[in-house]
Amino acid sequence: MAVDAVDEFLPAPKMAALGLQHVLVMYAGAVAVPLIIGRALKLSPEDVAFLISADLFTCGLVTLVQCIGFPGVGIRLPVMMGVTFASVGPMMTMAATADIGLLGIYGAVIASGIFAILIAPFISRMLPLFPPVVTGTIILVIGISLMRVGINWAGGGLPMLTKVVNGEVVTVANPNYGQLPGLGLSLFVLLVILALIRWGKGFVANVAVLLGIVAGAVLASFTGVMHFEKVAAAPWFGLVLPLHFGLPHFSLVPIATMCIVMVVVMIESLGMFLALGEMTGRTVDQKALARGLRADGVGTLLGGLFNTFPYTSFSQNVGLVGVTGVKSRWVTATGGLIMLALGLLPKMAALVEAVPQVVLGGAGLVMFGMVAATGARILTAVDFKTNRFNLFIVAISVGFGMIPLVAPNFFKALPHELHPLLESGILLAAISAVALNVFFNGMKGASLDEVVAAAKQADAH
Repeated sequence: MAVDAVDEFLPAPKMAALGLQHVLVMYAGAVAVPLIIGRALKLSPEDVAFLISADLFTCGLVTLVQCIGFPGVGIRLPVMMGVTFASVGPMMTMAATADIGLLGIYGAVIASGIFAILIAPFISRMLPLFPPVVTGTIILVIGISLMRVGINWAGGGLPMLTKVVNGEVVTVANPNYGQLPGLGLSLFVLLVILALIRWGKGFVANVAVLLGIVAGAVLASFTGVMHFEKVAAAPWFGLVLPLHFGLPHFSLVPIATMCIVMVVVMIESLGMFLALGEMTGRTVDQKALARGLRADGVGTLLGGLFNTFPYTSFSQNVGLVGVTGVKSRWVTATGGLIMLALGLLPKMAALVEAVPQVVLGGAGLVMFGMVAATGARILTAVDFKTNRFNLFIVAISVGFGMIPLVAPNFFKALPHELHPLLESGILLAAISAVALNVFFNGMKGASLDEVVAAAKQADAH
């Protein structure tokens, strides 16, 4: 009996290599949030290091929940889970408020995780509002939005860095951004990946991104860009215990803010789950969506308990599934086990952390572009010839999605409480596409049967 590609077990060496590839492409994003929040809170270097280990440990734990699945929880698709960047802005504000602090943040995270678990079935019922013209547009915007991450990786990080100076959070220019050696390393990684995709066979082609990153890391070591001092200084083993910093504090305003963030996160996750359904050929129905979204809530609840932050499905790993063509959820489950190990073995975590962002940049351009290409492929199943309204849905929604990307201060004058919603281009594109589709095509154009039929048609292409 043939095994579905999503449920396929690969040989252990292949599983380990492919899982490590998933870890490498998400690692920089996974550790960025605890670094930013830890420094904003003026925590000691040891406490910041613990935040990173706690984050990696919980990434692995929640990834296993999402991939393996338990009754009512977990979408059972090749998903890697990590801390969402959508929570950074609100948590920075909480960090700067004396009566909230880290324990107040953890209280808000725990409460928002419970909230997400409760509302998951209601969010999943929104599936009929997402026909191919909507899902294709959202996934296209996800890919385009992620390109900013890949480009900044290639440039050497963010062009502006956040630092704490005299007790205040300020931004300063990154002196290493856009330097020629870093750009050269990114280009080298990109060329290696393209060569392996073009001329590699079988397993080698599947791990092209991993081999490109390894080749880039070796070159970075020889050129003095990759350093190993932190690896030598890191201990071999360290436990991650819950409530390490003390009992969380619960306050209404931080909780309400974080619950709004979770709604944003779950709508973005919905789009990613649909993208994975397209890539793997597995129909993602309402029950599957509810399980996946509930896992986001369980992950966020565990995040608050294990000294970290809200969790979501990582978009960059969706792109990697498209690049490799490997659809097995056991590959990402293996990645989850590796993340668990990194959380418990600080020296291993330090080794992966030592890989420069410019090395990851060359790989990011490939992976994130694949997400955008998936959105474009879904849109090929949309009737643009006889239904001209669909053109307007795509055009206007992409425009809304680009606002935070090209004009970060566009909504500056609006109330600060709305910024978590308005600063997500993916959410703006989703709201616009859903509203315009209902306005132009009505609910009859967005039935679940048509979603599934169009998904199969797109997959046939």
